[in-house]
Amino acid sequence: MYYVSTRNKGVKRMAAEAIAQGLAEDGGLFTPEVFPKLSQNALNTMRDMSYQQRAVYVMKPYLDDFTASELTAYTKRAYGDRKFDVKEVAPVREIGENTYALELWHGPTCAFKDMALQMLPHLLTASLDKTAERRTACILVATSGDTGKAAMEGFRDVGRTRILVFYPKDGVSDIQRLQMLTQEGENVGVCAVEGNFDDAQSGVKRLFNDETLREELSERGYFFSSANSINWGRVLPQVVYYVSAYCDLMRADKIKKGDPLNVCVPTGNFGDILAAYYAKEMGVPLGKLICASNQNNVLTDFMRTGLYDRNRTFYNTISPSMDILISSNLERVLFEFSDRDDGEVRSYMEQLAASGRYEVSDAVKARFQQNFAAGFCDDGATRAMIAKLWNEAHYLSDPHSAVAFHVLEDYRARTGDDTPALVVSTASPFKFCSDVLSALGVKELRSGLEVIDQLAEETGIAPPRSLSILKDRRTRFGQTTRPEDLAQRVLEFLK
Repeated sequence: MYYVSTRNKGVKRMAAEAIAQGLAEDGGLFTPEVFPKLSQNALNTMRDMSYQQRAVYVMKPYLDDFTASELTAYTKRAYGDRKFDVKEVAPVREIGENTYALELWHGPTCAFKDMALQMLPHLLTASLDKTAERRTACILVATSGDTGKAAMEGFRDVGRTRILVFYPKDGVSDIQRLQMLTQEGENVGVCAVEGNFDDAQSGVKRLFNDETLREELSERGYFFSSANSINWGRVLPQVVYYVSAYCDLMRADKIKKGDPLNVCVPTGNFGDILAAYYAKEMGVPLGKLICASNQNNVLTDFMRTGLYDRNRTFYNTISPSMDILISSNLERVLFEFSDRDDGEVRSYMEQLAASGRYEVSDAVKARFQQNFAAGFCDDGATRAMIAKLWNEAHYLSDPHSAVAFHVLEDYRARTGDDTPALVVSTASPFKFCSDVLSALGVKELRSGLEVIDQLAEETGIAPPRSLSILKDRRTRFGQTTRPEDLAQRVLEFLK
């Protein structure tokens, strides 16, 4: 199978090339030339498989330059060996009538990014071999909170890779920051960026497009790659858990094969909900894809009006991983909904770069509204939902997942659509202890990492071990830089 750039579909790469490169040289995102369809019996076949087996089954048609035995080995390493604290890897929990939570935070860094970033290092290093690439991959990451830690943990001490993470200085939770600053590994680096996530993300994209910098690094024996969801090797493993969740609900007799299942996803960069769309394109009977945003509601406005406008107030919220105004992966859906008109997509992206806004055609807008719904809530509503879930269902939610539960509730009230729904739960509540405790009505919060024990005592739920041991880790990094100085930080990192 070939992968094409969203901005020039004449650019074609095999899977290994697309994964190794990360971002197309024209700035576009690699997308499958065609989407493989699940066979009529595929869901029944996968019904009683393990998560690892399902991952191989779903990913293999996209990766025809990888063997099934290779993928089997990768999935065993990524999702086995006690990497995740539950056997199911991505368990589905029943929360209420027709409402289920897909918990994606049982991995080593307690966030959904582990689902892809435990797999990507295996795909990337194999891709280097398959493409006869002799240079070392310099993996650049812009993170709004969770991707940075998950990427560093995944690539820690992986041969022929160096990884440098940029995060917004005041835009992550205290625990997210500490997870990154204490990261172990000889090939990792972390740097705070003055500004917000969009400043960090835009700065990293400029580095990819800096031909002079690329040439200088090539002379040093390096090339740029990405662990953000712009890399196809990040998106593909995310498709797996939507297929797996549907199979789990079939196995539990909560739905029958062919029954529609709505999905509500808290998202900022649009990668997680993009994977749900791809699962639907493959033939999983997903219904409405509900895009849940916090107060940075650029996606909600876009879905309703067709106008994407990032020229608005940026809010730092209690769901910081969604504090994003430039949703990179939206470009891949624009490519599909414009009937793969790369010129149309290129025009939208040029307008976004020049003026911070673009308006899609009526046809593209109609296709978005046919497939997606959208909603948002502020921090007050997020806190109220955390309390409601705990008091009524004894379910402890982090702020990002609570945003999705609120948006689903609002969507159902507005539309009357009571189709069974899957809420994607993206992070452990223990990554956001202070905000969760406040939502539960606790007035006096302990300082530092003591809030982890406080939340455990308040709820009777044991915290993840990887967070409990943070207090014993030493801080290794502490650099801060301006967005315009990212290239200098890269050169220093690779000297």
